[in-house]
Amino acid sequence: MTVRISDQPWLTAPATRAVIAALEAAGGSGCARFVGGCVRNALIGEPVADVDIATTLKPEETDRAIRAAGLKAVPTGIAHGTVTAVSERRPFEITTLRRDVSTDGRNATVAFTDDWAEDAARRDFRLNALYADADGQVFDPTGEGVADALAGRIIFVGDPETRVREDYLRILRFFRFHAWYGRGEPDAAALAACRNLAPGMVRLSAERVSSELMKLLSAPDPRAAVKAMAEAGVLGQILPEARLSPLFDTAVEQGADPVVRLMTLLPPDEGVVREAAARLRFPNATRDRLAFAAVALPAVALSMTDRAARAVLYRHGARAFADAVRRRWAEAPDQETGARRLLALAEAWIRPPLPVGGRDLAKLGIEPGPETGRILKAFEEGWVADDFPSDGHAGRLRTLISSPRG
Repeated sequence: MTVRISDQPWLTAPATRAVIAALEAAGGSGCARFVGGCVRNALIGEPVADVDIATTLKPEETDRAIRAAGLKAVPTGIAHGTVTAVSERRPFEITTLRRDVSTDGRNATVAFTDDWAEDAARRDFRLNALYADADGQVFDPTGEGVADALAGRIIFVGDPETRVREDYLRILRFFRFHAWYGRGEPDAAALAACRNLAPGMVRLSAERVSSELMKLLSAPDPRAAVKAMAEAGVLGQILPEARLSPLFDTAVEQGADPVVRLMTLLPPDEGVVREAAARLRFPNATRDRLAFAAVALPAVALSMTDRAARAVLYRHGARAFADAVRRRWAEAPDQETGARRLLALAEAWIRPPLPVGGRDLAKLGIEPGPETGRILKAFEEGWVADDFPSDGHAGRLRTLISSPRG
């Protein structure tokens, strides 16, 4: 049965057509096909972000063909057969058909081929080993990729342990793809391979591990995949601090973002989360969110007054406060009203500047020095405790100046 993808704007876009035309001018009709995610997502009605192309042309031939057509060619991975074409400011990653010569668990030495089945055989999952020509006709060399995509099955191409030993990142990709595209129970053979070979992930770079983990947690509902990861020992391998609990399920149900979901897997301990973030080399923004929320959490209660909340917002910032509220809400899902009130307060919060400074103290006869810092700190504490009054500042300063040091 012939399968086609249709009604795909990217398929008929002038930018796409220009790239395909350039390749076919050099290699003839059928030398280039769309591959992987764009074909899979078009089949199942999911958005297509990146358009990748496979070709029988060798990398240097691809480069010449793209340049001859007046398009920009970027040699992003010549050794592995990849050239990126830029057409109408949109990138298209073009890779020569390949077969593996040797693998070491992360990197592969490849040889180029003109056999589409050989290229498909080295890919990770059958639903990713799909190709489509310029007219949208789908080619399925494994014979099961289309069915898998439509049924939501994440199944390795060939023997699962062989695929994993070639690249241990495929363990995390299995759970990530199950989170995004899987339905029903994970494939038993794939799970067994992931469980048996999980220790091999130690050879992966921390950045690749953390990137896959956050992509997984970004899925609309990653609960089944994370549970399967935990049961297979994979979650504990990459994040031994993690503890799967109802907090995670609740956070997902409440629509929490991936960082908050991660927070609910970790203990609310600044030292622990900083150590985990450093080990996995999370981006600084993610690391700081995890740490700052852990610091703010003891000061946050969903029943707190708006006045008390403003004091915490001032001291910890809106982002940390909102993240702490999200965690508290996961702990107490029946307190939605209080959580939403505090989240709205955080969203509208504009941190007021301290209304006095050293010049105000100088006018009252206080010379710059340690005493200035003491008075300003005491003023700030009282001003925050009194809910940021807009007047009476001079009187407060005089009182603090005349008061004995404590």
